[in-house]
Amino acid sequence: MAEKLKILVTDDSKLLRKKLRGELEELGCEVIEAENGKEAIMQDLKEQPDGVILDIVMPEVGGIEALQVIKEVSPELPIIMLSSAGTTQKLKQTLELGALDFIQKPYGSEQIKQAVERIRRKVEENDK
Repeated sequence: MAEKLKILVTDDSKLLRKKLRGELEELGCEVIEAENGKEAIMQDLKEQPDGVILDIVMPEVGGIEALQVIKEVSPELPIIMLSSAGTTQKLKQTLELGALDFIQKPYGSEQIKQAVERIRRKVEENDK
């Protein structure tokens, strides 16, 4: 298992990416950032992160489209969806497409800690 999880944070809000980076680094993660779904797909291919936190509503390529493409390339990669536009339909759709979990904005630090633990467990499962 990787000692330090490499997490790709994708959100079009620079402020939110900065906040998440700080929280994830406090939890001992290495953080890569992308500001839209297209960038997330490129970073996934280049950096091969251990997990992804992906916003749903973004310019260019949205989170649902990025989730579909990333899951085609890396089916075992744990992806946590993050959105303020959390409808039951979107939640259901992302989980059906293979997302590990869904976090509603605004989120609490405890939710991020739990998400990192879920990613870590999934990485350990995949390494077995």
